[in-house]
Amino acid sequence: MSPEVLSTPVVDTAKTPPDRAHSRARAARRRRIVVAVSRVVLLVAVLGLWEVLARAEVIDPFNFSMPSKIWDQIWTWITHGTALGSLGEQIWYTLHEALLGWVVGVVAGVVFGIALGRITLLADVLGPYIKVLNSIPRIVLAPIFVIWFGLGPASKVASAVVLVFFPVFFNAFQGAREVDRNLVANARILGASDRRVTLQVVIPSATSWIFTSLHVSFGFALIGAIVGEYIGATKGIGLLVAQSQGTFNAAGVYAAMVILAVVALLAEGLLTFAERRIFRWKPTGSDS
Repeated sequence: MSPEVLSTPVVDTAKTPPDRAHSRARAARRRRIVVAVSRVVLLVAVLGLWEVLARAEVIDPFNFSMPSKIWDQIWTWITHGTALGSLGEQIWYTLHEALLGWVVGVVAGVVFGIALGRITLLADVLGPYIKVLNSIPRIVLAPIFVIWFGLGPASKVASAVVLVFFPVFFNAFQGAREVDRNLVANARILGASDRRVTLQVVIPSATSWIFTSLHVSFGFALIGAIVGEYIGATKGIGLLVAQSQGTFNAAGVYAAMVILAVVALLAEGLLTFAERRIFRWKPTGSDS
């Protein structure tokens, strides 16, 4: 064997894929850090500019308030409670209404969406009525629900249900219609009944469509509960907003909005976590 051959370095190709995966993971980690830092910097910049402009009276501090006053209002509610009771009680009251309306709306939307997606005759009969109901501005139904069900939680739950139902319904309906026909045909060849095809083929295939609507629908449930409380209630964050507006307390209005934003973000985080656990087999965008 010649000396040139002996002196030629040997490249260990087995180490290349792990090195590439490690580089990708490191790049993804750096990107997450950059995104998180950028978000914090943007938030601090916006709040700081708002505070400076309000203190300099470039914008009216009475109407627009300022971040420091909003924080003072939140801290006052946390330490001393609100005129309606403790802040935790108001948050739970609104969250309970939104959660109940969200669950009912999701279940009804999934059931009707899958049913109409699978049964063409049912879709043809009910389709025009669903389109008419969907065209009605659902926020205007909140006063009607207050008249029907009173100032208690039922009217807020009803408002949440009508806001949640339609986005979930249309996604479930589309998911049922987009099922691979070959899968359905193969299941029938193996002797599966309509019920088994629906439960074991259609619903699992439509799950990603349904989860897409869940992220949006919980925000709608909160909106429904808040609007109902704003129109008429005995407790809740929506009533805090109405009382703050009635007393020209801009800081109170913004403080309630901040609390709702935190609740919505926590709910979004839980839904995202659940979706990732269920769809662990799906590739993520960072892997591409």
